Amino acid sequence: MSITRILAEVKSYGKQYMRNKSAAFFSFAFPVLMILIFGAMFGSGGISKMTIQVQNLDDGQYSQAILDLMNKTTLVNIKMISPETNLTDYIKENSLDVAIQFPADFSGEISQGMSNTSALAAKVVLYGDPSQSTFGTVASVVGQVVVQLNYNMAHARPLAEMEVRHVASANYSMMDYFLPGVIGITVMTNAMYSMTAVCATQKSKGYSKMLATTLLRKDEWLVSKFIFYTVLLTTSLLLTYFVGSLVFEMHSSITLLTIVLIAAGAFVFTSMGMLLGTVIKDAESANAVAGAIGFPMMFLSGAFFPLEAAPAWLQAISKGIPLTYFNDALRDTMVFANNASALTNLAIVGVIGVVVFVLASRLMSWKE
Repeated sequence: MSITRILAEVKSYGKQYMRNKSAAFFSFAFPVLMILIFGAMFGSGGISKMTIQVQNLDDGQYSQAILDLMNKTTLVNIKMISPETNLTDYIKENSLDVAIQFPADFSGEISQGMSNTSALAAKVVLYGDPSQSTFGTVASVVGQVVVQLNYNMAHARPLAEMEVRHVASANYSMMDYFLPGVIGITVMTNAMYSMTAVCATQKSKGYSKMLATTLLRKDEWLVSKFIFYTVLLTTSLLLTYFVGSLVFEMHSSITLLTIVLIAAGAFVFTSMGMLLGTVIKDAESANAVAGAIGFPMMFLSGAFFPLEAAPAWLQAISKGIPLTYFNDALRDTMVFANNASALTNLAIVGVIGVVVFVLASRLMSWKE
């Protein structure tokens, strides 16, 4: 294996890659944009109020008490709907995700329940679409407010409460936990998608046959791509981390093990791209095939949301995805400083990478 030929191929491929504006965008700008967008939405520390539309058919004190408690949460803005309005028609006409109604004599039912223990509880009616995130938030707010009203009327106080403690540093924000997932997605998409397209293009245009006439060997060509993507993705990591730290004051750490993990990720996903490229006959279908494999990995690897509440069979599938172990390893070392667990996940990623690399190098033919 010639280091000179490998470095020459790295230089040549690097120039070709950076001339592609789309590739440069997804390597550097895209992860930065993800950090900025998600950080602006969830990590800035400020919580935007939601507007909740409420129809109050009750003239009593208890419906007003609930509305006062809801306003004190600082999470919602109350917008009143006229009592004469047909609420179900109003919801459909305005495409509301959620609305609240206090039935007529709501306060009277509460008063009756206070004097008659066998009376049914008064109902606050919550209308909405359970598939929308706002519905769950409003349901939680209303539920907590109703519980607080019950405490107030009973002149009682809770005897137990929840205290939140950070499992990592108390200085860590949501963006510190989110960053490893962004890095994982960036490594996978750049390495796997690009290499799938490169292999398919070279095959369809006959470039591989021309490479077969040179002194460059297949394993040297494969190693050159691994080196290039390691350098590229490490630079992307540092840029994304710098912007995130500057804008959102992130405190997660980039260690030597993080850089090793980037190299391992580049190795496994570059090899996967090469393996996919061996079975794809034309460049047009390369992105479709890579997407068909890449998109499920994004959502099943726990990059953006945890899978603990997912069905057992879905969690089992996630255990067979290399991106799962790659993301876990990044989170272990960058957030939790748990290098022992990170090394275990790194070993799994490395074994998968070696297997896929060997398969790709064996199946790839320059003389097809």
